[in-house]
Amino acid sequence: MRDLTYYIGVTLDGFIAGPDDEVDFYPVTPAFAETLGTELADLQPARVRAARGGADDPLTRFDTVVMGRRTFEPALEVGITDPYSHLRTVVFSRSLEDPGEANVEVVSTDPVARVRELKAEDGLGIYLAGGASLAGVLLDEIDRLIVKKYPVIAGSGIPMARHEFSPTQFALDQVRSFDNGCVILEYSRSR
Repeated sequence: MRDLTYYIGVTLDGFIAGPDDEVDFYPVTPAFAETLGTELADLQPARVRAARGGADDPLTRFDTVVMGRRTFEPALEVGITDPYSHLRTVVFSRSLEDPGEANVEVVSTDPVARVRELKAEDGLGIYLAGGASLAGVLLDEIDRLIVKKYPVIAGSGIPMARHEFSPTQFALDQVRSFDNGCVILEYSRSR
């Protein structure tokens, strides 16, 4: 059984983006970007991997990415129809048209059922790229969290997950701090 890992950046007050999808306030230093690009290279968009010279590097942790329409659309707006071409991409949307990429599957049916099918397949891990609504729907299926906690208070915005009150326990596996004040917290689900 493959794990579903939600990898996300959040503010100290728990927002993944501002009210209008702003993310440009997150402090990123060259050393921090290098760590992400090296240790979590599978999770980098294809253009970022290529810019780092790692476009053809083998996958080590993840081979599939799932996301909602709002996470996928910014790439489409700039003409990128397969932003994670090194990963199998599954986009959940009832309104998005198929972009015509062999590697991209648009799913308009139940995300939970499709993710359970993906988890039952052979392969590496599954990366949940977002967003908040999809994370809320898939909360019971999330096995691991990789949370980049930035030293910023946003005040309002898009929460890490949208769901009704339902406390869900995770166990802390690892904590690492970086020169930009960011802490990466890795958790596994307490079942």
